[in-house]
Amino acid sequence: MNAAYLVVLGERAAIRWVLEQQRMAFPATPRAEVAALATGDRLLLYATRGAWHNPTRDRGRVIGTATATSAVRAFDEPVEIAGMRFVSGCTLDVDGVVPYPGGVELQPLVHQLAAFPKPHAWSIYLRRPLLRLTDADVGLLVGALRPMLAARPAALSTYPTPPS
Repeated sequence: MNAAYLVVLGERAAIRWVLEQQRMAFPATPRAEVAALATGDRLLLYATRGAWHNPTRDRGRVIGTATATSAVRAFDEPVEIAGMRFVSGCTLDVDGVVPYPGGVELQPLVHQLAAFPKPHAWSIYLRRPLLRLTDADVGLLVGALRPMLAARPAALSTYPTPPS
């Protein structure tokens, strides 16, 4: 039985990299959920409200769906994205992306999601790269997301390229 996770992406350059490369990268900090990620696990991609560098305008949104196509492995050489070093990662099949700037706003749904047992402090649960989701959580989020999804190549062209 495969697990499901919310992938927390807090930087626009990282979002672009994940969507373009169909890979996920993780920092050196050991996390049990990262070690447990396995081939076939379902991933919902979440862009934090600060990811686009305008948190007063933007909202945290689920923006896409993917499946892990490999387990997490150490990189031969660390990857640097937006000034951060990532030492391990996995490959993904990104099967749907909402064109920018759309997506399913997460905050109004936290009271309905088991992943947030203390909804009043929901943002604390997003201070990790992966948040485990129940089948019911996935059903609710994917149900709301499905009508917005487009094929990755078409949606990718709507995402801003980060400045160099």
